[in-house]
Amino acid sequence: MQAAERQAATVAKTDPIILRVEGAYKYFPVGGLGGLSVRAVDGVDLEIRRGETMGLVGESGCGKSTLARLITALLPVTGGKITFEGQTISTLRGRSLRRIRRKIQMIFQDPFASLDPRMTVGDIIAEPLDNFNIGNHKQRMARVQELLRLVGLNPNFTNRYPHEFSGGQRQRIGIARALAVNPSFIVCDEAVSALDVSIQAQIINLLQDLQREFHLTYLFIAHDLAVVRHLSDRIAVMYLGKVVETADRRSIYEAPQHPYTRALLSSIPVPDPGIERNRAPITLKGEIPSPVNPPSGCRFHPRCPIARAPGICSDQEPPLEPHGHAGQLAACHFAGQI
Repeated sequence: MQAAERQAATVAKTDPIILRVEGAYKYFPVGGLGGLSVRAVDGVDLEIRRGETMGLVGESGCGKSTLARLITALLPVTGGKITFEGQTISTLRGRSLRRIRRKIQMIFQDPFASLDPRMTVGDIIAEPLDNFNIGNHKQRMARVQELLRLVGLNPNFTNRYPHEFSGGQRQRIGIARALAVNPSFIVCDEAVSALDVSIQAQIINLLQDLQREFHLTYLFIAHDLAVVRHLSDRIAVMYLGKVVETADRRSIYEAPQHPYTRALLSSIPVPDPGIERNRAPITLKGEIPSPVNPPSGCRFHPRCPIARAPGICSDQEPPLEPHGHAGQLAACHFAGQI
């Protein structure tokens, strides 16, 4: 049974699945290295239910942003299948893909680089409306002002340029642009990582308010586990191109089954000097292996504190299967043992 099928069998179906990723691969050829490729995403299975926020975490370079670009069809898949609302979108091209783009939008990490400095804020937010021929000029400008008001900005700012705004305001502009065509699914790719802590809280609260008002579904990608815990309903953990654990928020934080998840959680600082002073975070040995030549068996085994090598950990790749609480999946031969 494939991991996506096991997940479907073990997770309670309170809401329909809006997005399903089945065995997704994305390889980038490396020139001059004898046909080798960077295995950025290497066989990912994932399901996201309508109306929920799925958090996606992992170290830099694990493939989170590449997976986001596969889901939004900004990059073609090397292999596997991505299904949105029952339709396979990983093979769509032309007009069929264009229709799907109205339903799937993205908020990018850098709120300055993602906005064209030569365009006014009004033109930036109206661009999706222009692309899909929604309304006339007067209706589009009215929609732009409505969106600015919705994200907490002055609706009269339409003639200003991105450099005239703060980082938090620019991210609000990016959110307004993503909402312009009334999508049902939004990928937030490190949407708050470039912002100050106080501004992060404002943007997170805004995203939650918009989700309730418009019944949005989020894939929220971040490296800040505290932010992910606050915002997400379920969480998936990635390591070196693969999902190694998925579970609801409470299970992931209270009873992680994969040693990598435990190591990530142990790195979260506790805002109490007495507790923090006496903590012993899990220290992983070595460096992250190269995605060009990943380890055999379990990819985490060279750094894993419970790996048994030589043996099953170095010889056999563990499947993503049920461990721990209901609906919790982990890819570890010795899940929960640490």
